[in-house]
Amino acid sequence: MEHFVWNVDPVFFSFGPVTVHWYGLFFALGFFQGFVILNWMFRRENRPVADLDDLFVYVFVGVLVGARLGHCLFYDPGYYLSHPVEILKIWKGGLASHGGAVGVLLAGYIFSRRNKSYSVLWILDRGALPLATVSFFIRIGNLFNSEIVGLETAVPWAFVFERVDDLPRHPVQLYEALSYLAISGLILYGYVKWVGRTGDGFLIGMYLVLMFSTRFGLEFFKTRQASYEAGYWLSVGQWLSVPFILAGIFLVVRGYKFRNG
Repeated sequence: MEHFVWNVDPVFFSFGPVTVHWYGLFFALGFFQGFVILNWMFRRENRPVADLDDLFVYVFVGVLVGARLGHCLFYDPGYYLSHPVEILKIWKGGLASHGGAVGVLLAGYIFSRRNKSYSVLWILDRGALPLATVSFFIRIGNLFNSEIVGLETAVPWAFVFERVDDLPRHPVQLYEALSYLAISGLILYGYVKWVGRTGDGFLIGMYLVLMFSTRFGLEFFKTRQASYEAGYWLSVGQWLSVPFILAGIFLVVRGYKFRNG
């Protein structure tokens, strides 16, 4: 059976000392569209767009630092603690959504402490949609890096990642990317229909439940990412997803009770 052979060079282009990777390009595109979405939300709700510049800096730094440290410390702490300079090389790939989520929570908290006109849950609700779409772009970047590959399979849509091996595998990066795109659509619908009719925290709760439930399920199709998890019943990504799902359920129920209270 013929399978789709994937052997894309992870480098988008090089010019002299400048090298741009596909992963970095998609990462930048994700944050650009995130800024565009937030700008639309602020204007739609008559919020000062000037505040968005500060918020975006907090969120960008929170996501970047949190996601990178999460990948390094959750999935291969031995290597990265022995080679700390490698932590800075994000263009090689390696961002953990769990760490990114923690980074966003901290960023929203710090911003709300400095700007009292915004609650942390209000900020996180508006960040839910950009976060989902950023996740879509990051998984496409993973695909171009031929990383986070799926398990071997005989399905007709299997990919052979030649930079990894010659086995047909689940294109799990695409599974996640398309799932996150669909989740983005659901959150957009929720924002348009339910903001103002539910309590603060409803949308970010929706994001946490949908994103990390999806992540939990799709982990069953992935090769194990952590260097130390061989023999575990669940993967590290699945264990880390559980508290986010529970927190999301709490926030959705809390927001729904506000709507009906």
